[in-house]
Amino acid sequence: MSLGAAEDDSGSEIHIPAEIDWHMLDKSKFFFLGAALFSGVSFALYPMVVLKTRQQVSSARISCLNMSCAIMRYEGFRGFYKGFGTSLMGTVPARALYMASLEVTKSNVGTAFVELGFSETTAIAVANAAAGVTSAMAAQLVWTPVDVVSQRLMVQGSGGSKSVLANLNSDSYRNGFDAFRKILCADGARGFYRGFGISILTYAPSNAVWWTSYSMVHRLIWSAFGSYMGKSTRNEKNDNLGNGCGGFRPDSKAMVAVQGLSAVVASGVSAIVTMPLDTIKTRLQVLDMEENGRRRPLTFVQTVRNLVKEGGLLACYRGLGPRWASMSMSATTMITTYEFLKRMSTKSRENLTA
Repeated sequence: MSLGAAEDDSGSEIHIPAEIDWHMLDKSKFFFLGAALFSGVSFALYPMVVLKTRQQVSSARISCLNMSCAIMRYEGFRGFYKGFGTSLMGTVPARALYMASLEVTKSNVGTAFVELGFSETTAIAVANAAAGVTSAMAAQLVWTPVDVVSQRLMVQGSGGSKSVLANLNSDSYRNGFDAFRKILCADGARGFYRGFGISILTYAPSNAVWWTSYSMVHRLIWSAFGSYMGKSTRNEKNDNLGNGCGGFRPDSKAMVAVQGLSAVVASGVSAIVTMPLDTIKTRLQVLDMEENGRRRPLTFVQTVRNLVKEGGLLACYRGLGPRWASMSMSATTMITTYEFLKRMSTKSRENLTA
């Protein structure tokens, strides 16, 4: 597949750098640089994830500002990074699985659909949707246990911040290893996969929606820009005659701007569509209920029933603001970093032809 050029009906042409397929990448460089780059992205965005998680498990509606003030007042700046070490340990293998599944699926599915006679636009949309589903499913094998541990550390408040988080697991964890040990003793290995099914149901469609929306918005923006450039070209036609003009080639700033805008729109669509499932998933992984003096995990039905009591559909959208902001910032940095990573990891021409 290629996104080498986007043309409008007027005949103006925008030359976009060609898509880099899986076989064109130096795999060792791709995974090593990816681990370093995405670790930095995770560090920058982690406070938004903590805010989103605490809002989702709170039985009351609390604004981001009030939640942030409570964390800063009772826990200090470190409160925004609870569980980060655990999360980072899982990010590297999970990202490796995610990126490998994403690229292999995009390359193979896209090529197969083009060979079957489908248009390039259709092939790209289907390939991105399929890649989003397979990469999410592969990554969740690692991310779900990491989520279970890191989220419990995230919501471990102190003082006033803890009072707004009801039904939390009563265990107190010193660190990620202590949380791992206590979860294993209390629930066994199954305890690390609490909410695995709902995680798949959340992240598989979320990724499919995101990558499909991103590819569509990306092409729409370049098409609209091509139409604008076509009008400008016609207005200056006499000046351009005989100068060998071969179309418009966007610079790196224009590429990053279009990628960022496409990522923000795609994140908004994905966040709105999958927010209820994400809220249910988070509560299943973090909250417990007490029965006959013993605490046990909530079921899916009980979680939904509690959300309905607390505010119906609106309760499912608690934390939408931080999630949208986190997804938008994460997606913008991710897609620009990801494209940069792919171009940094591309094999030399000699290796490609060898």
